[in-house]
Amino acid sequence: MKYRTAAVQYELADIGSFEQFAEQVTHYVTNASEYGVQFLLFPEFLTTQLLSIPGENGKPLAFDQLPAFTEAYIALFRKLAAEYNMYIVGGTHVLEAGDGTLRNAAHLFHPDGKVDVQHKLHLTPVEVKDWRMSPGEGLNVFDTAYGRIAMLTCYDIEFPEIVRMARAKGADVIFCPSCTDDRHGFYRVRYCCHARTVENQIYIVTTGTVGSLRRVDFMRANFGQAAILSPNDIPFPPAGIIGEGVINHDMLVVGDLDLSLLEEVRAAGSVTTWRDRRTDLYSDWS
Repeated sequence: MKYRTAAVQYELADIGSFEQFAEQVTHYVTNASEYGVQFLLFPEFLTTQLLSIPGENGKPLAFDQLPAFTEAYIALFRKLAAEYNMYIVGGTHVLEAGDGTLRNAAHLFHPDGKVDVQHKLHLTPVEVKDWRMSPGEGLNVFDTAYGRIAMLTCYDIEFPEIVRMARAKGADVIFCPSCTDDRHGFYRVRYCCHARTVENQIYIVTTGTVGSLRRVDFMRANFGQAAILSPNDIPFPPAGIIGEGVINHDMLVVGDLDLSLLEEVRAAGSVTTWRDRRTDLYSDWS
């Protein structure tokens, strides 16, 4: 099976209304449709842009007000997924956990209206200390018309065990929305994405935020680049890069994923890392 995917290098900029947010999101989805994309990825913390909307006192909204936009966020992306007949990973949006904390949740919008959610499993210090977030409690994989996928957000990709679990559950593609504010954070995520493709013989589609929210704390700086990555073996492009963007530019990165090539290298690649794992020495996590 072969399908076309794309990742948005989403430019964060201060806005004055939800309608402006919806207009920008719709622009990227429309652009992707013009390239025949079937699966589109937006970055982590996409909806923090909504915090730049002035509140009643004229100041930006507080972080814990993000869940108030959940209904509108879901309605927007469900509408776009149906209208363009496209699977959309709508980046991440902040939800209430029900225990006084918040959750950072990736959302998969299906063309038929179904919505799948994966809470971020590993949290950074800022998410815990400054934003009162709690981690998700389990890993899910999701069936689509184009095969089984998983959504692992930013820091999650830096833990080999969780990606191994996703592969053991049958995921061939990991969609990794990310948000990093400097080069150190960006390259931690990017290098780990490459490692996970080699270890598990899977594709990874990743992207991050670019631009700046001048009115929102901890979102004033962003360093991002989208990439569509493959195992580093002969059937794939050199360096395992199917496509990548220009760092910190507002743009869309498009590439094709051929799932049959994954089966080919798992069976008879230059290396067969998935088949050759030593489950007698360490857990299979399956």
